[in-house]
Amino acid sequence: MALTQQVKAELATVGELKPEARAAEVAAMLRFAGGIHVVSGHIVIEAELDSGNAARRLRTALAELYGFDSEVVVVNASGLRRRTRYVVRLVRHGEALARRTGLIDQHRRPVRGLPAQVVGGSMQDQVAAWRGAFLARGSLTEPGRSMGLEVTCPSSEAALALVGCARRLGINAKAREVRQMDRVVVRDGDAISALLTRMGAHESVLAWEERRMRREVRASANRLANFDDANLRRSARAAVASSARVERALEILGDDAPDHLRAAGELRLAHRQASLEELGHLNDPPLTKDAVAGRIRRLLALADKTATDRGVPTTEAALTPEMLTER
Repeated sequence: MALTQQVKAELATVGELKPEARAAEVAAMLRFAGGIHVVSGHIVIEAELDSGNAARRLRTALAELYGFDSEVVVVNASGLRRRTRYVVRLVRHGEALARRTGLIDQHRRPVRGLPAQVVGGSMQDQVAAWRGAFLARGSLTEPGRSMGLEVTCPSSEAALALVGCARRLGINAKAREVRQMDRVVVRDGDAISALLTRMGAHESVLAWEERRMRREVRASANRLANFDDANLRRSARAAVASSARVERALEILGDDAPDHLRAAGELRLAHRQASLEELGHLNDPPLTKDAVAGRIRRLLALADKTATDRGVPTTEAALTPEMLTER
């Protein structure tokens, strides 16, 4: 959650917005963080946020754009609420604000998705809508297997509207229902970076990309280490199996084994865990890996032919099930 709060703190300072884009941001914040309540026939607007900076930004925008004064109520963390909440409330001019932001239609019915002027607005309006939605109900998880940028939505219509805004920005976002809650999720790392940049969280993008790169480097190093470890295990297993066959080959051939093949076999038995390349360096004079492999291969072939001619078990008989099992 620390990364989420960092992003929200930075987004709350984004300035130099056109009035239309600012209005789109306010409408999205009210739609995703708020609720329209009818009290004694009057419409009351409330927006519950988890960031004090976002609450101040919304309150300032309501005063500067529409001239409406609102109050902020601080709800301290307790029980199931792990974080302090900030409720921006507008009582006196709730209906007027709801109409001007497009949260209700001409028949005083709540709009289920995003206001039409936001959905059909400019590209800046789409970015502002995403900024407002993230400030209201957004979260950013740490880079990793389940990394993602997510916004919890008040309805499926609002989720689809937000997906449409992302599509216009060239961002692939998906709407899904998780635990009976509608959510919009962006999973691709490059798409997350692009969206954060468009919203104005430039410092947070750098921090997120640094953690993402660190994670990818660590994962790559682990994969290479596991790959090398598997190769070493296979090489050691092959060396043990080869040693068992060489030992049986020398038993079959006895004094009939050619000297240079016997020397290669005895070198194999003296260093059962060594690789062929290491055996080549240990030989006097040194041999290449291919030369050692060739001599051992000829030794085994000669022993197997001799065993077949005599009607006795070949070198394969020296292998145990454990040597043939892939672990």
